[in-house]
Amino acid sequence: MGQIKVTKAPIEGLYIIEPTVHGDSRGYFMETYSQRDMEEAGLTMTFVQDNESMSRKGVLRGLHYQKQYPQGKLVRVIEGEVFDVAVDLRKDSPTVGQWYGEVLSDENKKQFYISPGFAHGFLVLSDVARFCYKCTDFYHPGDEGGLAWNDPEIDIKWPGLVGSYSGTADSAGYHMPDGTPLNISDKDKKWLGLKDSFVFG
Repeated sequence: MGQIKVTKAPIEGLYIIEPTVHGDSRGYFMETYSQRDMEEAGLTMTFVQDNESMSRKGVLRGLHYQKQYPQGKLVRVIEGEVFDVAVDLRKDSPTVGQWYGEVLSDENKKQFYISPGFAHGFLVLSDVARFCYKCTDFYHPGDEGGLAWNDPEIDIKWPGLVGSYSGTADSAGYHMPDGTPLNISDKDKKWLGLKDSFVFG
C-alpha cells in the first residue's frame, strides 16, 4: 500500500505530496519520499541534489529559477512554517504568469513538488524555519534568474504581509503582522517584474 498521497494543485505541473504519518506516544515515523509512489502518480523525475536552508521569521527568499538548466524541486519544512509559492513561467502554458501557494510546516508535513518552468520562493511565518528540497538538476552559478516577489502583475497574496508596492522589489515598508520587518537579500531586491523576466519556451 502506498505511503505517499500525491494531489494535483490547481496549476498543471504543481503537486502536493502528503506522507502517511505513523505515530504513537513515543513519536512518529513516515516515508518522506518513495519513487514507487511518485511513479504511480505519474511523476518520474530523478533527483540529483538535496539542499537545506535555515531562515528566520520575515525572511523572504525568491522568486528564483534557473534559465538554461531548469530544476524541478520537491520542497518540505522540517522545522517551523513557511508560505511556499510557485509562479508559472512556461510560455505556452494556459496559466503562464499565475501563482499558487501552500503553507508547509513541520506540523502538517506537506511537501510541494514544483516542475521545471516555474519560479519559486517562500516567506518564513515562524520564528525559525528549516527548509529542505530535492532538485532534478544541479545548481549552475550564473544561470539564475528571478522575479520581483511583489510584482503587482503577479499579485501574490503573502499571508499577513503589510505594505504597499513602491515600484521596486525592495522590502522597505513591509512587515509581518506582529511588526517583524520583511527581510530580503540584496540580490532579491533587484529582480524585475514578469513582463521584464525570462519565460521558458
